[in-house]
Amino acid sequence: MSTIPFSRPWSARHVGQAGSEVALTAEPAERDALAREFGLASIDRLEARLRMEGRPDRVRVTGRVTADVVQTCVVTLEPFPARVDAAVDVTFRERSDKEARWEEERAVSEVEADLDAPDDLVDGTIDLGQVASEFLALALDPYPRKPGAELETDRAGEVETSPFAALKGLAGRE
Repeated sequence: MSTIPFSRPWSARHVGQAGSEVALTAEPAERDALAREFGLASIDRLEARLRMEGRPDRVRVTGRVTADVVQTCVVTLEPFPARVDAAVDVTFRERSDKEARWEEERAVSEVEADLDAPDDLVDGTIDLGQVASEFLALALDPYPRKPGAELETDRAGEVETSPFAALKGLAGRE
């Protein structure tokens, strides 16, 4: 059993010369599991339209992930709906044993690693559900704010108080 909440394995052998297109829709249980994983109140809809192009040893996946989510406002702590629309563009490749050994011997640190390097195909397979989930996670606002929610310091005309304001008043008293 997969531990990935939204899993749709796809064989890179199915690319074909004209490419391949896939439409994915997450089921309610998958959306619930992803909502818990991403700290969302809920995911009401999660869909992806993806296009795969290339050859079986190197596949480029492009498309869009769209979702209707319910986030929790960082100001009011109230849930509010939000729409996500994220572009997908990622490349996968089959890594040879020689490349794997070279990278292990070299002990490439994360800082040295090429951030734009293709992801690895796993047994010639791409998990398109996982791709959609990752792009959804990347598109989520890490500090969601409900429309109209304001911090006290956001209000026009109000003086922002500093934690050192009280000390200012003590200066000169001696």
